[in-house]
Amino acid sequence: MRTVPEQLAAVLAAVPSVVPETVPLADALGRTLVAPITARVDIPVFDNSAMDGFAVRFADVAAASPDAPVRLRVTADLPAGTSLDPALDPDEAARIMTGSPVPSDADAIVPFEDTVGGLDDSLDEVLVTAAPRALGAHIRRRGEDAVVGDEIVPAGVLLGGFQISAAAAAGAVDAVVARRPRVAVISTGSELASPGAALRHGQIPESNSLLLAGLVQDAAADLVLRDTVADDVEALRAALAAASALGADVVITSGGVSAGAYEVVKDTLGPGGELEFVKVAMQPGKPQGFGRLADGTLVFGLPGNPVSVAVSFEAFVRPALLAMQGRRDLQRPLMRLRAEAGWRTPPGRRQYLPAALDRSDPAGWTVRPATRGGSGSHLAGGLARAEALVIVEAYVAEVAAGDLVDVMLVP
Repeated sequence: MRTVPEQLAAVLAAVPSVVPETVPLADALGRTLVAPITARVDIPVFDNSAMDGFAVRFADVAAASPDAPVRLRVTADLPAGTSLDPALDPDEAARIMTGSPVPSDADAIVPFEDTVGGLDDSLDEVLVTAAPRALGAHIRRRGEDAVVGDEIVPAGVLLGGFQISAAAAAGAVDAVVARRPRVAVISTGSELASPGAALRHGQIPESNSLLLAGLVQDAAADLVLRDTVADDVEALRAALAAASALGADVVITSGGVSAGAYEVVKDTLGPGGELEFVKVAMQPGKPQGFGRLADGTLVFGLPGNPVSVAVSFEAFVRPALLAMQGRRDLQRPLMRLRAEAGWRTPPGRRQYLPAALDRSDPAGWTVRPATRGGSGSHLAGGLARAEALVIVEAYVAEVAAGDLVDVMLVP
């Protein structure tokens, strides 16, 4: 059997180059940045006040106290957005609001709280009752966060609200991002019926296509087709043709890749060599198919049991979709948590165990199997309780209560 890293390496070696496009910054949310965003303006753009109060000369108020307040004449009023830069002579001040440009002659801000009258009656004179803590107090200096040319957002990251905001603050107007991969999902099996339909003997509700649709969208890809076909070669070929017509970059099938007599994906894509079918040393998800159609579309042939589908997607498909977008980090981050209970692991195979977390102690989270059946690939109901996958390496024979284990949080 191949190891998980060996199979992943084979997958990533086949991933095509990133296709970039330039979009307005407002449309870049949820996209992967291809070219870094650099500052076009300083942050802050100019020296500005961090407080509502008065812009002053520090020397004038350095000795101010409640018992010996300092009287200053107010000569200007500076709201946010003003372009004024009034001169300040000794013993003069300018009333100033948060975010307003600091006058060139001022070197400290006195907040309203450190004056007798505060905001009320503050346009003629002010009595300062406390000295600023230091020269430059409450002044946000130009460029203290970033200067023109600094890298604000590096390439390869997902653009969320924080990143978009930072880019806008730096003067960016657009972003070079990766085109979203177009993905088709095809669930196979003559036993599958639509959820909610009356089931004849031998049928089960189809759920894999919905599972994969959610996982695809979580990986910042676009779902262009979700279909279910019976164990029929012509039906699968028709679904693949529909995916191609919709411009799919990736097709994900579930079911039909194992060692049975009616394995439609293997029967359809195996004889011509479009997919390679291998066994991977993992539980669940041992049978895997992967390859490329004649038109270049990547195809992942995943096993049919729902937990196997979820695990296989996390192990192989999600990293590939992120690599297609030029993402820097292809794997979800891992945590090290203590096992709340013990369990046995499959010999010689890496285990991916659907797990639930106990957060009752914020300083000491623990993890436990999400179902009594452990990592059984058919336990679809247990996925609803799974917040994470515990990953146990092949050389570990057993996990005992209290052992530290690797935990991957999943959506």
